[in-house]
Amino acid sequence: MTEKDRLAVLIVDDDTVFHDRLRLAFEVRGWEAHVAASGKEALTRARDAGPDLAIVDLRLRGESGLDIVKNLRESDSTISIIVLTGYGSIATALEAVRRGADHYLSKPVDVDQILAAYKAVNSSQPSESAPPSTVPTLARVEWEHIQRILTDCGGNVSQAAKLLGLHRRSLQRKLLKFPPRT
Repeated sequence: MTEKDRLAVLIVDDDTVFHDRLRLAFEVRGWEAHVAASGKEALTRARDAGPDLAIVDLRLRGESGLDIVKNLRESDSTISIIVLTGYGSIATALEAVRRGADHYLSKPVDVDQILAAYKAVNSSQPSESAPPSTVPTLARVEWEHIQRILTDCGGNVSQAAKLLGLHRRSLQRKLLKFPPRT
């Protein structure tokens, strides 16, 4: 495999120990790995390296990973983006998707879980190596959140849509779909 044929990953995290360990784990698996500790550095590295995958920590010193996700998505619509966080919530998962993330994983996470999520994002079927209880799809997380909000609103679609920041018809279309697979 030539240098051009290798997949590239950009790891955006301000925890040096974590991003170095993740970088090494990807390199051992044959990936070209780049690291960035800030949003500005991430955009520069993304432009230079053209990564296939970006792994973005939700909380960086003085920055939101959600802003970085949005900027990466705007600069390259083909990149797969996975958000990592130690402070997971459905609300932040939904916001990550709205800003352009393809997947959302809670820390602690290892490279195999990240690769399983990457494969799931880039295939029409869930990855066999990603047990549903470990890596739920963002569509599933969103669907569960919508159901909770709708239940809290006593089934009132208009009120739930307002709380979710969606148009009522958009929410109705989402409700007509079957629950996504985990």
